[in-house]
Amino acid sequence: MVTNASSAMQHPLCHGSESSALLQFKQSFLIDEDASDDPSAYPKVSTWKSHGEGQESDCCSWDGVECDKKTSHVIGLHLASSCLHGYINSSNTLFSLVHLSTLDLSDNHFNYSVIPFGVGQLSRLRSLNLSGSKFSGQIPSELLALSKLVFLDLSRNSMLELQKPGLRDLVQNLTHLKTLHLSYVNISSTIPHALANLSSLTSLQLRGCGLYGEFPINIFLLPSLQLLSVRYNPGLTGYLPEFQETSPLKMLFLAGTSFSGELPASIGRLGSLTVLDLNSCKFTGMVPSSLSHLTQLSCLDLSFNLFSGQISQSLTSLSSSLSILNLGGNNLHGPIPQICSNPSSLRMIDLSENQFQGQIPISLANCTMLEQLVLGNNQIHDIFPFWLGALPQLQVLILRSNRFHGAIGSWHTNLRFPKLRIIDLSDNEFIGDLPSVYFQNWDAMKLADANHLKVMQANQTFQSPGYTQTFKYMYSMTMTNKGMQRFYQEIPDTFIAIDFSGNNFKGQIPTSIGNLKGLHLLNLGRNNITGHIPSSLMNLTQMESLDLSQNKLSGDIPWQLTSMTFLAFFNVSHNHLTGPIPQGKQFATFPNTSFDGNPGLCGSPLSRACGSSEASPPTPSSSKQGSTSEFDWKFVLMGYGSGLVIGVSIGYCLTSWKHEWFVKTFGKRQRKWTRNERRGHRV
Repeated sequence: MVTNASSAMQHPLCHGSESSALLQFKQSFLIDEDASDDPSAYPKVSTWKSHGEGQESDCCSWDGVECDKKTSHVIGLHLASSCLHGYINSSNTLFSLVHLSTLDLSDNHFNYSVIPFGVGQLSRLRSLNLSGSKFSGQIPSELLALSKLVFLDLSRNSMLELQKPGLRDLVQNLTHLKTLHLSYVNISSTIPHALANLSSLTSLQLRGCGLYGEFPINIFLLPSLQLLSVRYNPGLTGYLPEFQETSPLKMLFLAGTSFSGELPASIGRLGSLTVLDLNSCKFTGMVPSSLSHLTQLSCLDLSFNLFSGQISQSLTSLSSSLSILNLGGNNLHGPIPQICSNPSSLRMIDLSENQFQGQIPISLANCTMLEQLVLGNNQIHDIFPFWLGALPQLQVLILRSNRFHGAIGSWHTNLRFPKLRIIDLSDNEFIGDLPSVYFQNWDAMKLADANHLKVMQANQTFQSPGYTQTFKYMYSMTMTNKGMQRFYQEIPDTFIAIDFSGNNFKGQIPTSIGNLKGLHLLNLGRNNITGHIPSSLMNLTQMESLDLSQNKLSGDIPWQLTSMTFLAFFNVSHNHLTGPIPQGKQFATFPNTSFDGNPGLCGSPLSRACGSSEASPPTPSSSKQGSTSEFDWKFVLMGYGSGLVIGVSIGYCLTSWKHEWFVKTFGKRQRKWTRNERRGHRV
């Protein structure tokens, strides 16, 4: 009783009409754990109960409800990720809460309702967040009457449209906006010059909106702008301006647009910049040395443009702040700079698909946090960089299609590559035996953890008052899998691969390779390997793609390989193999081309029948009918996607949306910023 009296002295109880309106609002929805994607989602409205239900009747104490301390009017509803599922229309009692200044319904499921015109009754709103809540249709003109709005987030509602009224109408009416997020809303228009008049704007996100035409250059120069994202609008053109030292810009995302021209030297004046993502644009010229002045920069992605020339050695000073350095897919040449000559924070380096020459700088040995090194498709002339084996975090090493030579030998057995799980040395000039000691020491490849559903990524966080947004940069790579070159937009932690194809390796396949039980891909094709196929390969039960083609292998194909039930691609063509082809399980799915060029082989699928003197292959001792369905990594990725979750709120927002249209539109070379996705639990 004393407690209640004390509470009453602090503020009056909430108004009965508002309490009733909230309870009716609650009753208009189902509680459904699948309605919200954030793994921390829970049904906040479950605490909302009337006095007769034995709960606190003061709605100001309810979860997600904010009241004015003096008047006790409800001024805020913070219901992000609240597992709400159902339709909402203008008769909903929500719109009778006319004192609301903050309304956050993000990350719920409103069954693709149109945004009700009743929202226009909430004339005191300063913050409106409906992102990722399954709204559709045209954004109502009544929303444009909310002239006090400073925060508007309607993003990630891909069935929403802003056309009549359009973006021009919105920015002409909502002139006090500080945050405007409309990503993946269908706008399909040019960007109005009036947007450059929003002098208070700090965050502008218009990614994937179907924007086209020339981007108004003055928007870059808005005095308060800290985050600008217009990525994934391929019809959007423009140039970078001459930047001023007073610019507060922290994050600039232009990826997947048609911006062109040279990077101005004045870009080095953006002293607060932490992310510069210009991948897959049409920029030309040299990479300006003034980038070395950006001492706060943690992510630099200039990949897949038309940059040329050499990289200034001065850029190596960035390695102390950079986590991501991606210059792949350009026309850069000359020596690789002495990256990591100083203590470094670099986690990912991609210089692939350029014309870099010379040797790998030994300074990379100082990149002690490095997780991925991608140098494929250059003109590097060097021996195998065994010293990289000392890097404690290195997981992915791609050296494909260069001029590496010599033996990769095992004389440095103390350099174990402790976390290496993907290595691609294909199409070089390596010689000698396959490195059996490495196969024994690569401990990270011995783990077959199918339940660890994460992908390689680096996080970048943007903060503004009352709002935090975490961007996740997804690592990617190109490898040959199942006989085709593929671009992996994401690299799951479970993916383990070795590609030594297209070299001059000789000798036998070490039996120790059978210890690498986590392998999904093994490609030793196009070498001079001799001897038999070791039966120890049967231990590679996660294997999906096995290519031993175009070697000098002899003897039988071990029948034990039929136990590899995930095997979707198998190629032993153009060897000297003999005897019957194993039958059953996955071997029943392989075409003739998997066995061509081996005159001594017989049996299905070849037309050569085995003679009576040739014994049929033994049946595996575990002759139970196992699954013979083809296992394909892309289907695993689809599985990951379907079991994952997305979370967004005004207080904490994980941004990383993956759209199928994006892959179709921009191809398979896009770097992605994606969200962390996991399944939430019912509360």
